[in-house]
Amino acid sequence: MSAFKQFLAKDIKLVPFTVNKQFNFDNSTYNTSSADYDTYKYNVGVDRYIGKNLSGSLFETATDPTTGDVDVQYQRQVYSSVKELYYSNFISSSRGDESSAIPREEISGSINTPNYYNYLSSTLTPSRYFPTASDSTIGVISIPSRLFGEYIQPKSFIYTLDGTGSITDDGEGNLLSGSIQVGNIIYEHGMAIFTSASGDFVPDQAVVNINTTCSFKSSFKIYENQYKCTIRESEFNFSLNPSISSGSTAYSSSIGTFYTPSEFLYDYATGSYFNPYISSIGLYDDDQNLVAVAKLSQPIQSSQTTDTTILVNLDL
Repeated sequence: MSAFKQFLAKDIKLVPFTVNKQFNFDNSTYNTSSADYDTYKYNVGVDRYIGKNLSGSLFETATDPTTGDVDVQYQRQVYSSVKELYYSNFISSSRGDESSAIPREEISGSINTPNYYNYLSSTLTPSRYFPTASDSTIGVISIPSRLFGEYIQPKSFIYTLDGTGSITDDGEGNLLSGSIQVGNIIYEHGMAIFTSASGDFVPDQAVVNINTTCSFKSSFKIYENQYKCTIRESEFNFSLNPSISSGSTAYSSSIGTFYTPSEFLYDYATGSYFNPYISSIGLYDDDQNLVAVAKLSQPIQSSQTTDTTILVNLDL
């Protein structure tokens, strides 16, 4: 049996919140060729690129070496794209130098000296090194947005290489091999960029290593409807649970159903201090069809002195 109350417009809200999911991939799940259908169908879309500072014109790419397992690119173009997007302010200084910045769209009101937007991950003083010598190489791990959502959760990225340890992010956009910075991660783009060597770690070799694992946490924003169910002190103060009845019922022709007369209720349910417990809430449509049921983790007792509010969240 049920008791009904109409929602007001202010009682229903659309609430956003962020959820995270952990991903762990080994080399076999992303080191495949699109031409090999039998293995490509298991490909998760994580791709690895080598970027190289080749001499000559960008228009000579027809003879350039290529890179990438899933989406093949020219090494020269990978290098140039990463340089302009993420390092245009850091060509001559790892802390940022606007005098050497590659001309791009100018961003006003920057908190740092650089004038161009490089997708910084922190308000702290940035640290980005980019190699500019001829034939310099970089390594890039590209994670598709369908995996990381809106951004990679800071301090969750781990790239493990056989024999050379792990690369982790420090939560501020820097990639570390132990305590030494070897690159940067762009959380909102799913891009891990290796720009400098450290011990046995070499940027371009790191992305072609055949024994690697990549793990990270995604961040997805989802929405839910929140229903505010308010029970006033004078409402729902009578239980509809059949356990309060001795079992006898009477038929009411006015309402067309059976009911339990008060004289058939147990004494404990007829006292003025009797407050029933609420164990579930049903949501109904305009035709009084039950469309959802919310179960409470434990029953709560209604109050005769204060209002009781129960929030029901329904994920979309």
